[in-house]
Amino acid sequence: MQTSHNMNDSFVGLGVGPPSIDLKRIDLTKNMRRFYRMSLQPDLFGGVDLVREWGRIGFRGQWLIERHTGEDEAVSAMLKLETAKRKRGYGPNPTASNS
Repeated sequence: MQTSHNMNDSFVGLGVGPPSIDLKRIDLTKNMRRFYRMSLQPDLFGGVDLVREWGRIGFRGQWLIERHTGEDEAVSAMLKLETAKRKRGYGPNPTASNS
C-alpha cells in the first residue's frame, strides 16, 4: 500500500527525510502516463545521493544521481523537486484526467 506524506510529517529512512517519493502524472487526452521517482541513498564517502528516475509508466526510465554532502541538503533538494513536480500535475495516486 502506498502512502503519501506532508512536508511536516516525521519521516523514516536515513534519519531526517523521506526514503523515497513516487509520483505519477496521467492524462488520457494527451496519451500521457508518466512517473517520477526519487530516493535517498548513502554513498561510500559520508554523503547522500539523490537518485531520480523518470519516464513513461511501463517502460524503463532515465536515471540521474545527484551527489550531496549531507542528508539535510539532499532532503531539501528532494522536497524542492517534489513541490515543482506537484505544481506540474504529478501526484502519489493521480486519477486519469479526461479534460
